[in-house]
Amino acid sequence: MPNNKSVLLVDDSKFARLLVKTFISSNFTDWEIDEAEDAAKALEMVDTKTYDYMLVDFNMPGMDGLELGGKLRERFPGAVIALLTANIQQEIQNKAESLGLDFIPKPPTEEKIRDYIMSREAAQ
Repeated sequence: MPNNKSVLLVDDSKFARLLVKTFISSNFTDWEIDEAEDAAKALEMVDTKTYDYMLVDFNMPGMDGLELGGKLRERFPGAVIALLTANIQQEIQNKAESLGLDFIPKPPTEEKIRDYIMSREAAQ
């Protein structure tokens, strides 16, 4: 598996970011993981760096994950972008799919995150 991929975690919950960061770093030790607490910070960060993976929370103050995901998809058509959410309404899933976003149901588990990344790595 290729080393040195970069991941951007966007979630207003510090605990959620810590959890997902731990799951990724324990399975993909050489990967670089950056965090943003909201969409505005995430958009600032992508101005100076390109990420291989972007995991975006749905429920955030200000701009929600779908809106942010759409903006990120426009700028990075080839990136892997996933919406992390406990909101599993079909409408939200359909909107995410229409934007080219993957969908990871919350709560995140190490298995869900690892399996998701491994399946995306295998597909590349």
